[in-house]
Amino acid sequence: MDTALATHRLHFAFTITYHYLFPQLTMGLALLIFILKTLALRTQNPVYDTAARFWGKIFGINFLMGVVTGIPMEFQFGTNWSEFSRLSGGVIGQTLALEGTFAFFLESSFLGLFLYGGQRLSPRLHWLSSLAVFVGSWLSGYFIVATNAWMQHPVGYELLPDGRMQLQSLRALLSNPWLMWQYPHVMLGSVVTATTVMAAVGSFYLLQGKHTRAARSFLRLAVPVGLLASLLSAFPTGDQQGKMLAQHQPVTLAAVEGLFRSEEGAPLVLIGQPDVEAMHLDNALEVPAALSFLTYNRWNAHVTGLDAFPEADWPQNIPLLYYCFHIMVGLGTLMILVFGISAILLWRRRLHATRPVLWVLLFTFPFAYIANTAGWLSAELGRQPWVIYGILRTADAASPTVSAGNAMFSLLGFMGLYALLSVLFLLLIRHEIEHGPASIEGAA
Repeated sequence: MDTALATHRLHFAFTITYHYLFPQLTMGLALLIFILKTLALRTQNPVYDTAARFWGKIFGINFLMGVVTGIPMEFQFGTNWSEFSRLSGGVIGQTLALEGTFAFFLESSFLGLFLYGGQRLSPRLHWLSSLAVFVGSWLSGYFIVATNAWMQHPVGYELLPDGRMQLQSLRALLSNPWLMWQYPHVMLGSVVTATTVMAAVGSFYLLQGKHTRAARSFLRLAVPVGLLASLLSAFPTGDQQGKMLAQHQPVTLAAVEGLFRSEEGAPLVLIGQPDVEAMHLDNALEVPAALSFLTYNRWNAHVTGLDAFPEADWPQNIPLLYYCFHIMVGLGTLMILVFGISAILLWRRRLHATRPVLWVLLFTFPFAYIANTAGWLSAELGRQPWVIYGILRTADAASPTVSAGNAMFSLLGFMGLYALLSVLFLLLIRHEIEHGPASIEGAA
């Protein structure tokens, strides 16, 4: 691979992976905060309002970090990926503009009202501000995922004689069949992250014997919502995403499943190590014919392997793609198990006193971040060698005049800056968690 191209890809991979640590929490938290405010309005229980305000502070810190780390990615389209921007700007510019003009400003404006208007707004207006933050956050996610869905499955465009793409149908762009399953899958993943974080903080307080009323409210909300989101992430959204791969990106499906050769009754691999050179999966633990059934609803269905495609069209890092996909699936299954056990104990009114499970909940939250990151890596690695699937190859999308040295210089600068931002972020989060809900309102 060209050195400059590899550096451009590493540059964008680093900045977008770091950036997504924050939106995946805020999008999920927006829903949970809205639910807490709804419970506070309906029950008049001050604990729910205290909890909502506490998590509003956590949301605000993450939102700020998301804005600061998101802006550089917009500039990278022009600096590192100018050919991609030139050729596809007539399409993706629409969704990115919609995200910035409507969703982002809706979310940010009403976030200010939510954070600083608690004593000035009536309870109903404060509840409405939480609703606006939730709608803005999820609209923002919709437009961003719509952009990515178009790159995975281009629709609603026409190719001009000079190679540029022009939007032909906004309706087709915003109702992309790929988007209809990718969007709920992504948003459910963010809810899983938010619920694991909320459950971890609640468990931390209960283990310490601090802010117990608020901590119990955290777990009462996070555990059932987390279980539901985890289940829906697997089925139907994850299942349908797999079927979309089989229909539109069969080479990607073969790569993520480690299926090197086409076969009928293809097995589902649970564990194994791909050997690309030998076209073999070493030490494989398989469920016979399960991949055929999950993909085509028939045990003996024919599933196309990598051998049916030119090697130039294979994803370029099959081992990394394979492991990322299986990490996502494995950790997603773990989330279902942890939330399932916690939900049973919560239903039996034993969760708050079962310290081993509280410890498990406390240390589970990083797995949600890892699973979401691995999922996005699977999507992006699986689309390679295309930046716009079937239309524009990644090798043809980079800026031709930006050298590897130029890109490496700015990448090192971002690494240093983000290291400092990470320290600041952790200090702010630690400060809020140490003070707890009682520092906002003394009812907890």
